[in-house]
Formats: sequence, C-alpha cells, structure tokens
Amino acid sequence: MLNKFIELSERAIEFTDVDFVRSQISYLQQPERLIGIKGSRGVGKTTLLLQFAKLHLKNNRKIYISLDNPYFTKNNLLEFVDEFVKNGGEYLLLDEVHHYSDWSLALKNIYDNYKNLKVVYTGSSLLHLSKGRADLSRRTMLYTLHGLSLREYINLVEKRNFQTLSFDEILTNHLELSKTVISSVKPIQLYNEYVQTGYYPFFLENKQTYLFKLVETVNQIIETDLPFVTKISYANINKLKQLLQIISESVPFKPNLEKISSQIEISKNTLKDYLYYLEEAMLIAMLKSDRKVNSNLAKPEKVYLNHPNLMFCLANENSNQGNIRECFFLNQLQSLCTVNYSEVGDFLVNKKFIFEIGGKNKTYKQIANIENSFIVADDIEIGHKNTIPLWLFGFLY
Repeated sequence: MLNKFIELSERAIEFTDVDFVRSQISYLQQPERLIGIKGSRGVGKTTLLLQFAKLHLKNNRKIYISLDNPYFTKNNLLEFVDEFVKNGGEYLLLDEVHHYSDWSLALKNIYDNYKNLKVVYTGSSLLHLSKGRADLSRRTMLYTLHGLSLREYINLVEKRNFQTLSFDEILTNHLELSKTVISSVKPIQLYNEYVQTGYYPFFLENKQTYLFKLVETVNQIIETDLPFVTKISYANINKLKQLLQIISESVPFKPNLEKISSQIEISKNTLKDYLYYLEEAMLIAMLKSDRKVNSNLAKPEKVYLNHPNLMFCLANENSNQGNIRECFFLNQLQSLCTVNYSEVGDFLVNKKFIFEIGGKNKTYKQIANIENSFIVADDIEIGHKNTIPLWLFGFLY
C-alpha cells in the first residue's frame, strides 16, 4: 500500500501549479521537525503543502497524504509511517490531520519515535479546540494561514510583485507608497473586485460560481467541522446557522446577547460558546474592548463577518459600503495587530492609534483633537496628512 500512496503523492505534487506561491511558504521552511498550518476551509493549505514539496523537496524522499482518505479510518497511521521511514522516508506531509482519530497523540508518537523524520501537517482552524490526547505545544510550530490579502490578490491577477508594507510605514509614508502602487495598477477597482470575490484562492477556478462555492464552504464548516471538533450536537446545527444568519444580516452590530439567545432558544452561555466557535472557524470576527480582550467569553462590543466576501454570499442585500469598509479593515489588520473597540472612533489599534473609517468626504469631527488618530477612506487613491486610503492596508501581509 505504501507504493500506491507514493504514486498518488508524486502525481499530486507533479500537477501542482507553482506560478503563484504565497510568501507564507516560508512557514514550512523552518528547521523544526514538526510544523503545522491551520486555517479555514478554502484558504489554500493543501496547495501550500504541495507547492512546498514541489519546490523545496525535489531530492528528498517524501510523501503527501490526506488523512480524510478512507484508508486511515481502519488503518493505523503509525504503522504506515514506520513502513515509510524503513523505506528511506525523510519528509511526511500530512493534510487534514483533524480527520484522524487521536491525531495529536499520533503526531506526538511520530515526533518522539522518528528523530530523522520531518513532519509538516495541516488542519482546520479549529484544530486546538479538538480534545487531543497529547499536548503538542512543546513539539510543534503552529502557524495560521489566512485568505489572500489585497496585495496578494493584486499580485496574482495583475502579475505584479508588490511587497508587504509594515503598519508603521503606512502611517508615516502613505503618500509615497500610494503613488508607487497607482503608477502601475488601479487599486480602487481591484479593491472592489477583491471584497466581493478575492479572499479565497478558489476564485481562480470560476468567478461566476465563486459565491455559490463559498456558501457550500460555510455549510461544510458548520455542518461538518464544528460538530466534529466541538461539543455541538448535530441537532443544534440549525441554531448555529440561525446565529450566523442573524450576524450576517446585521453586521457590524452591537449584540444584545439576551435578545439573541431568546430568539434562537439557547442559553446566554451557550450563545457565547457559539460565537467563540464561529470566530475560531474564521466565519466571524468579534471586536472587544481592550479591557476584556483576554476573556474568550467576554461580551463583544461589535460582531463582524470575518471578511467582506462572506457578506456578499450570506447577506448580499445588506452589503453596504460602511459595513464592507470596516470588515475589510479589521480583516487585514487582525492577524498582525491588536485591534480593539474604540469609544471615540471605529477601531483602536495596538492600544495607541484611533481609526475612523469612511468615504472620501469623511471629516475629522468625531476624532478631532485626539492624538494618533487617522481617517481611513475607501474611495481615494492618495491620502493627505492623517487621511489614508483604505486599500493600502491591504498590503500588510
């Protein structure tokens, strides 16, 4: 059976496109023996794994296997790995590890017993919520893969090579940075495309069916992934769907937990759990006060969908500009910066900077005389002083 899996692996690697490779491939090039990539369905974890094999493991004895293969429901992974190592195996690439029973214990045993084997694995963004029997924290380097940034989308569709910009660079030098970009592309046009159909790489397959596929992806997360790794019973899946629909029709909004829990007939504590699970599944983003951020069950001040693409597939009639602006800004910053609710503006970033999000006519009235405050506008190519184009924050990663 090993030879059959090697054959399938080589075929998958051979037919993997490497014309566009995300910079996050560097995660997999670290010297550690156990490296994990977690992320939502559709963000490109499998592609990244196969590209790594094709580009960086040409001369190594390697194998790629997906643990959602029915073979591993009845066959032991450790026995398979033992045979692979005895036949000269050096790199083990495991996809969808959360589908394997006792995946964490299996990874621990592989790590402890095969000192010359390097393992790279991928799993759901919910990976750490599953009740694994082994603590891998001292053994593994675990990274999160997000969807495409606006910068990556532009590089992909326009065949460009724009580099990432730091948060500080954007604040201090946005005028010159904007001029560099607009000299070769139309960032506002590309931003408008991106917020509708550009976050998940599978837009490349067919933009016309993209939103339909995204709805399917959301349903798979709720119907399969969440019940699989949490205590949610299959009977309560519809309540999760109700909750997500309420959020999608209202975002961004300040949630009334009592009203929502009554509306979908669950307890307030269960509602807090469900909100937390939806956030871990990368379907929503909760904005909390900086005084409450360390508590998973603290009441969020505002709730957003994770990315504007989700707004267009779940609540298209409610996808107004104000919602899209704030959702985009939060999404592009949250993996790199600390973003909290602000009493005076829309967002408090890194506990220091206040941002008010709006259109080209947005004024400083709401944040006048506040130190380190900025206007972020979505329909301008170039900013002025403390007014920064919204699209530029899409170049952070």
